[in-house]
Amino acid sequence: QMNANDCHDPPKYWTIHGLWPDRAEDCNRTWHFNVTEIKDLLSDMRHYWPDVLHSSLNRTQFWKHEWDKHGTCAATLEVLNSQKKYFGKAIELYQHVDLNGCLLKAGIKPSSSYYKMTAIKEALTRFYGVTPKIQCLPPEEGENAQTIGQIEFCFTKELQLVNCTTREGGSNAVHAHLKLGTSELSVCNDTLPTYYPSEVQ
Repeated sequence: QMNANDCHDPPKYWTIHGLWPDRAEDCNRTWHFNVTEIKDLLSDMRHYWPDVLHSSLNRTQFWKHEWDKHGTCAATLEVLNSQKKYFGKAIELYQHVDLNGCLLKAGIKPSSSYYKMTAIKEALTRFYGVTPKIQCLPPEEGENAQTIGQIEFCFTKELQLVNCTTREGGSNAVHAHLKLGTSELSVCNDTLPTYYPSEVQ
């Protein structure tokens, strides 16, 4: 998908996918995304929350999708009840979590050799005191290694970090299989060797 548009230079660091409240989607179809409400955030948004799949005018398609689907639901919390608060708080949480720095400190960096998923999990849990949900692309035909694709952190309504437990039903089930190109992300298998690539091939 990236090859089909103008994303020739994807970021070499973890970026934001979204800030998702549990068990709700598309809560207010009349509350439309308006990029002028986040104009003060645009340089941070382009850096931390880039749209690598759409070459649309000024690349706001991804943000619009996240606002329509998740932001309108998150807005029931006062701390997230406007577009500026929703996107601004997501960036703030991203910077607070500092996944890029944490993985580096734990010695986990893109490599051509494989990691054990349990080692990655333990390092993150040790660092944060909570267990995130790590998602992978399953092994390709004839391969035996999964590829790390997304790391999800869970927060309370007070926006404190909390263990991610895979809830039955709810919107977590919707996100358990996120289409990324032709492959799908799902919760990583603890026993498979894990590839952390420097670039998406």
